[in-house]
Amino acid sequence: MVAKSLMVMGTGSDVGKSLLVAGLARAFTNRGLRVAPMKPQNMSNNAAVTVDGGEIGRAQALQARAARRDPITAMNPVLLKPEHETGAQLIVRGKRVGSYPARQYWKKRGELLPEVVAAHRELAADTDLVLVEGAGSASEVNLRAGDIANFGFARALDLPVLLVGDIERGGVIASLCGTFDVIDPADRALIGASLVNKFQGDPALFTEGRDFIARRTGVPCLGPVPWFRDAGKLPAEDVLGLESRARPGTGMFRIVVPRLPRIANFDDLDPLRLDPNVALEIVSPGRPLPDADLIILPGSKATRADLAALKAEGWDIDIRAAARRGTAVLGLCGGYQMLGHRISDPDGIEGRAGTSHGLGLLAVNTVLAAKKELRLEAAISGLTGDPLTGYHMHMGVTDGADRARPFAEVGGAREGAVSSDGRIMGTYLHGLFAADAFRREFLARLGATADADLHYEAVIDATLDAFAAHLEANLDLDFLLSLAR
Repeated sequence: MVAKSLMVMGTGSDVGKSLLVAGLARAFTNRGLRVAPMKPQNMSNNAAVTVDGGEIGRAQALQARAARRDPITAMNPVLLKPEHETGAQLIVRGKRVGSYPARQYWKKRGELLPEVVAAHRELAADTDLVLVEGAGSASEVNLRAGDIANFGFARALDLPVLLVGDIERGGVIASLCGTFDVIDPADRALIGASLVNKFQGDPALFTEGRDFIARRTGVPCLGPVPWFRDAGKLPAEDVLGLESRARPGTGMFRIVVPRLPRIANFDDLDPLRLDPNVALEIVSPGRPLPDADLIILPGSKATRADLAALKAEGWDIDIRAAARRGTAVLGLCGGYQMLGHRISDPDGIEGRAGTSHGLGLLAVNTVLAAKKELRLEAAISGLTGDPLTGYHMHMGVTDGADRARPFAEVGGAREGAVSSDGRIMGTYLHGLFAADAFRREFLARLGATADADLHYEAVIDATLDAFAAHLEANLDLDFLLSLAR
């Protein structure tokens, strides 16, 4: 049996493609089909470690979970992780290839088409349906030559396309019809239907608009799909999703997180954000860090550059002052490196070679190295004794006197560091707060009462099931399946 495929493209970024693919994956999986998600090319610093020892975009890991299968590198064969405004680290089949300026990568990307086609074939050999997600806008005709993310990939495999527009941001009729008008006729011929997403209000009021889109484009217009209010419980794909989560919660225990320019793996914060007893605030540039019970320095794709940005904001002064007052500070991955005395990059791994002075709150130093550590981990908390499951995804070696008090133990080896008074902590472990028992004990040590009824992993699965049911109720999934070929 040859697997069928359907590609979901959007009129722009953040129209809901990733979540739609996850919901469709769970809906069709619940129907008994074996489904595999795929995104040929992704650009995100929110990544996940795969069971085959690589890394892919966090959204594709969530989609794999929705399909009830393990994430593998074929699900996101090309991943770009921005390091600065005009360049990114290139990950191919889960492994770092190097760092490229944007212009150099755009010239090179066409060479990667055989790689992404091979990844699709690998997935298709072990599944009934491959749901492929495009990237950004399908109408970027200036980037069409050499494209591997949208119509370049669809044309290579003759994939049918579902084009998604976002009514929440306005102009959905123009964005859908305009996409049809500006793209190449051969690309347009692949679009089997359009879809209006994120609708709020009475759907009957959009009937005329939907009919206009169908007449103008010559293909059915599906939906509108009503706004799914629990979408925020699921990990965000990139910083566009992060912005909507930056507002503080209403809990009594306050956590603040400085919004670093190249913040990475920020889904580490999600279990804390969902606790009703916690108020987690992501503080944007231009504002001082407010008083808090806990400051978390998040992961970073470019640690020295983000450390410089943190200092330029004056946040280093805020953090040191808070630490002197007894506020707890936790550094995750790049944030852990920033808490030390020095970060050295002798080989220019993240940019110009050199050494940066850290915040000096932990007695450790870091040397960046080309080898990237990518491992799923089972650990034991050095603070609470609770089991942890997480992953390592970092480049660099950190050592120093405070490593004598490890944050955790992994296979009997010390991991991370804790200051002598126990208030300053650093770890390379990502995903640690998804462990309910550890999260509760960690917060309890800092004087918080965590929600005993929050079971994070169960919340994710329940939300995926609820969104699948939402799509079943508002879309003709049999028609969508008929589009696949």
